[in-house]
Amino acid sequence: MGNEAAERTEEATTRRRTKERERGNVAKSRDMDSALVMVAGIALLAMFLNGMLDNIQNMMRECFSHLDPSLVNNSNIMGMLLPYFHYLAIIVLPFFVLLLIFSIIIIRLDVGHVFALERAKFNLENLSPRRLIQNAKRIFNPFEPRSLVEFVKSILKIVIVGACGYSAINSRKGDLLGLVGLEIPIALNILGSVLINMIINMCLAMLILGYLDKKYQNYEYEKSIKMTKQEIKDEHKDTEGDPKIKARIKSIQMQMARQRMMSSVPTADVVVTNPTHYAVAIKYDKTKAPAPMVVAKGVDYLAFQIREIAKENNVPIVENRPVARALYNSVPVDGVIPSDMYVAVAEILAYVFRQKNGDN
Repeated sequence: MGNEAAERTEEATTRRRTKERERGNVAKSRDMDSALVMVAGIALLAMFLNGMLDNIQNMMRECFSHLDPSLVNNSNIMGMLLPYFHYLAIIVLPFFVLLLIFSIIIIRLDVGHVFALERAKFNLENLSPRRLIQNAKRIFNPFEPRSLVEFVKSILKIVIVGACGYSAINSRKGDLLGLVGLEIPIALNILGSVLINMIINMCLAMLILGYLDKKYQNYEYEKSIKMTKQEIKDEHKDTEGDPKIKARIKSIQMQMARQRMMSSVPTADVVVTNPTHYAVAIKYDKTKAPAPMVVAKGVDYLAFQIREIAKENNVPIVENRPVARALYNSVPVDGVIPSDMYVAVAEILAYVFRQKNGDN
């Protein structure tokens, strides 16, 4: 296992990353998400605070203005509490609904679009005693690397965030000591400003820690999905196909194309040869093309086969070395001859047609 991990030196491919996302394995930072959700919650609280206070005052006014012990009975409990539920809903629901929406947006921005059905599947193996013991060892083992890192991170977060909150209070220590004897509204304003400073300091600290944790989680994720050279080769085989199979398929395709080409030789008007190394079969059909076409061509053994098929089917064979070489090199099978060779090919076809007419 150690050697296998040591061999994971290659960056993950796009296909590997896609598969990991499909399994729900993505780089995510809970600290960053928590910090952003807290900042969003504080911002929403500041936005709704005045309205919340007004509704709380209305609820308290409603409560204390209808104090009549004679109306209190077991049969009308819900009727009595319904107005307060209404006020509570007005106070709480907008804040929590918007906070939920912001939380979803923050998580979506962190991990992107992930819909992993594998994570939602119920697996009985996870409830087996062996798996439960393994999970417990991983969680409670203080020397397990990941658990140790998370423990150290938790301690650091508590110390750093607490220190930032304490620094905000300590910097206003004189104001806090001077609260004794002040009027309540003035004292509340001072306490509110100290509290705001403390919250801002703690939020900034959490954002910085969240940013660092995000970088660390990205590093750990990239490290966890690294691949060995053999995995890269296996994936290449899966995506591009086994080279041996590809070569076999290409060979079969070439053989089939050659057979189709050979079946066109008997329909050719003439075969132009080198005389032995090259052979090009030409056909002129006005209904298919405005100029003669090359229906078959080959060199050496393939040229020999073309000549033999032509002889068996009484297709004229004309020796013309320059034309045979030029047609073989410049015109593909089923391709139309170029305009600069019209004259040379026309002369050959005219000669062939004269020979046929003379024989007739």
